[in-house]
Amino acid sequence: MSHLARVELKAGLGRHLRAGHPWVFKRGLSEVPRLPAGSVVDLVDGHRFVARGYFDPYSAIAVRVLTLDPKTTIDEAFFEERVGRCVRARAALIDLTGTDSYRLVHGEGDGLPGVIVDLYAGWAVLKLYSAGLTPHRPLIVEALVKAVPGLKGIIGRDEVGRDDADTDDERGNGRVLWGQPAPNPLTIEERGAKFLVDVYAGQKTGFFLDQRENRHLLRRLGRGRDVLNCFCFSGGFSVNAALGGARSVFSVDQDADAIALARQNFPLNGLEPASHDFLAADVFELLESFKREGRTFDLVVLDPPAFAKSQKAVEGAIAGYASLNRQALALLRPGGLVATASCSARVSPQAFLDAVREGAFNAGVDLTLVEERYQPPDHPVRLQFPEGRYLKFLVLEARAL
Repeated sequence: MSHLARVELKAGLGRHLRAGHPWVFKRGLSEVPRLPAGSVVDLVDGHRFVARGYFDPYSAIAVRVLTLDPKTTIDEAFFEERVGRCVRARAALIDLTGTDSYRLVHGEGDGLPGVIVDLYAGWAVLKLYSAGLTPHRPLIVEALVKAVPGLKGIIGRDEVGRDDADTDDERGNGRVLWGQPAPNPLTIEERGAKFLVDVYAGQKTGFFLDQRENRHLLRRLGRGRDVLNCFCFSGGFSVNAALGGARSVFSVDQDADAIALARQNFPLNGLEPASHDFLAADVFELLESFKREGRTFDLVVLDPPAFAKSQKAVEGAIAGYASLNRQALALLRPGGLVATASCSARVSPQAFLDAVREGAFNAGVDLTLVEERYQPPDHPVRLQFPEGRYLKFLVLEARAL
């Protein structure tokens, strides 16, 4: 592999990479090379091999590591092996009963940094988060074709060239990379529930698959309750609460298109939308309006977009979570439940819990934590990449002192 460009690391960084972290920022290089996006480079420490990865001249993350083995060639066989490993892991580790949609490749967590593949009812949606992956896209597509049984087609989503996973509102026109075009919208099944998904232009790859098990939990928690689902998107939590026997479900999201999709998802599951409420509105304004009206609920679901989209925004995000939970808890009946989530990777689980605690104190509500969850097994987290641990989901009960 002597033909590969060798890029010298700054002192001390080699140990960090050998331990398993997959990112090298530009500031971690002794000198940033002038190479085209996607160039495979060897990272060296004092001329000694440390890792091999791909180069991205447009990102603050200059190199994403693919292997620590100097004998590994980044070629067709490499991508086939990595994707094949993902397919086997999903079959072994996740319960696919009544489910045809899940994350197939989870970037850094699966040893393919920047590569996201979600499987929706036989169609794979490929989203690349680095310009350095664009030259390798044909190899990734070919690997998917070979590794995924019964694959109907592959939809490519526009690369956005960002450095983390904290932004929810990522839209772009998808295009068919291989196979049959997917229906639009596409009907998927998740734990027996059905949802309409726009895999061409919906947020992320079309649906938030990381909340799959938490949506299913709402089927049990919602039984006999009046439910308020804030930031409902296409109504995943709402449908499950209604399927579980909720007395009523109020779904609110600022996106009118998402609300329209949520309304469509109810009859798709044999539910009568007229028995429930759907509103396109600002969640924060609605919460204040409900408080003035004295309207209350037995279960409030809070699944907002990421509040911290940069490190500088973390302090404000924590305050935002505290404020949002305070507003929501003011509407919670005694003995009620709040299911509250954060998808901000930069906000730690403890910081999020502290924010919820502060919100409860300011609302005058005593909360008991009854369940704490993170992302499911198809969104694995490498221990040496804590940035990959982004989803926090808490279920808390209001109890009298």
